[in-house]
Amino acid sequence: MKKSKKQKPIQGALFKAIIRFFSWFPLRWNHRLGAMIGWLLWRIPNRARKITAKNMAIAFADYSPEQQQALVKKALIETGKTFTELGPLWIWSQARLLPLVKRIEGEDPIKQAFEQGKGVIVLSPHIGAWEMMGWYWSVHYQITSLYRPPRIGSIEGFMRHVRERAGANLVPTDLTGVKALRRALKANQMIGILPDQDPGKSGGVIAPFFGHPANTMVLVSKLAAKADCPIFFTYAERLPRGEGYVLHIKPADPALASLDEFEAASALNQGVEGCVRHLPSQYQWSYNRFKHLKQHGS
Repeated sequence: MKKSKKQKPIQGALFKAIIRFFSWFPLRWNHRLGAMIGWLLWRIPNRARKITAKNMAIAFADYSPEQQQALVKKALIETGKTFTELGPLWIWSQARLLPLVKRIEGEDPIKQAFEQGKGVIVLSPHIGAWEMMGWYWSVHYQITSLYRPPRIGSIEGFMRHVRERAGANLVPTDLTGVKALRRALKANQMIGILPDQDPGKSGGVIAPFFGHPANTMVLVSKLAAKADCPIFFTYAERLPRGEGYVLHIKPADPALASLDEFEAASALNQGVEGCVRHLPSQYQWSYNRFKHLKQHGS
């Protein structure tokens, strides 16, 4: 019985139907639908709005209340687009998706990094179309990425299929997955990690993020220190009116590979923060990143 409850086949079928429905529309109309959903999130009391507003008040304490609220509204509208664009990003063909990449800034250093023969780590925070970022890497490079199984078991196969359809290798967030990441780096391949997820009680340290304590993963620094490989932050900027995306690639601070976990985690958060400040409204502020704040007296 427990297994069937976790599978939740009805919810899974509904989710897949919604994703396919969103794939029917051109990106401009898809984003308009997403903006409508985001507007509703702004108007109707809900958990996403509550957490987004709380995070904005923490991260942008120097903003006036009016400025914070304006940013909350924009962020929730972008959150709606993040959901609806799963249709195109998960369902559309390579021939239809590639033209959406209008410009790539900073890719040459990644190509040159492979000449070192140590592999490359790409870190993609939850900014803009982060699913587009993972898809792009899998089209152009051999990439192994960490994968956290969904809470609804009946959609796991679907999610793995759409994310691996271009050649990506998804591995679980456990010891076997970490070993697979190390093997990929030894083979001079690319590995991908979402660096701004809460790593749990045993997988991280508390380090400043926007000047406040946040539980931060140490896996990246451990992998980088052992492999001595180049690291890059990457994110896909969502252009207005459904015009497509600009991919941004930025070298990470070498301190991210420090053996001092706090120093490395601080450098990781600083890198994520730099990306977020470029596109503050497109960050996933509905994620409760500061949930440990009260425990540390801030």
